[in-house]
Amino acid sequence: MLVVEDEAALADAVARGLRREGMAVDVAYDGVDGHEKATVTRYDVIVLDRDLPGMSGDRLCAEIVSSGSTTRVLMLTASGTLADKVDGLSRGADDYLAKPFDFPELVARCRALGRRATPATPPMLTADDVVLDPARRTVSRAGRSLDLTRKEFGVLEVLLAAGGAVVSSEELLERVWDENADPFTTTVRVTVMTLRKKLGDPGLIETVVGSGYRVPAAG
Repeated sequence: MLVVEDEAALADAVARGLRREGMAVDVAYDGVDGHEKATVTRYDVIVLDRDLPGMSGDRLCAEIVSSGSTTRVLMLTASGTLADKVDGLSRGADDYLAKPFDFPELVARCRALGRRATPATPPMLTADDVVLDPARRTVSRAGRSLDLTRKEFGVLEVLLAAGGAVVSSEELLERVWDENADPFTTTVRVTVMTLRKKLGDPGLIETVVGSGYRVPAAG
């Protein structure tokens, strides 16, 4: 997720709330920074204020749409009139929310847009006797519920959704953490290590030396 909002207090509050919901969130406080980040990173959803310094939200939205990106845009505005909503959607926004808004509604809309931004995944992700339910945020192995942290859950979800493909540490860092994570730390390795311990034997996650990690597909 990327939150582009020039009211710093609001941007930071939204980011904190979304992170509590298990999302990896970056923040930009003006349109130019938002554009740079959207160019470098493929976000599932961008929460975008229309009235931004540097580059307007309308222009940034148009840039995202014209790039052919699968990123979904939720536009925020201080005006909630029908005319403004129609105008915002006509510029390529996928959804529109007027300020002030209820945070649970923002979360629900972000989740809905996120599902549209990524390839469809099965309702349940499985490998061997491990079952992960993305909707309920639960994981079990051989019928035994596992208590995972948000990061451990995120790593396992990405690996299972990859369908046996190798996922690099860099991609895990990008998908599960946010821009504040130091790419030179052992964060991913340590999280995979603790996840392996919780999953138990037989081992599920393979290390592919020099490439990353994978969960072999059944078959």
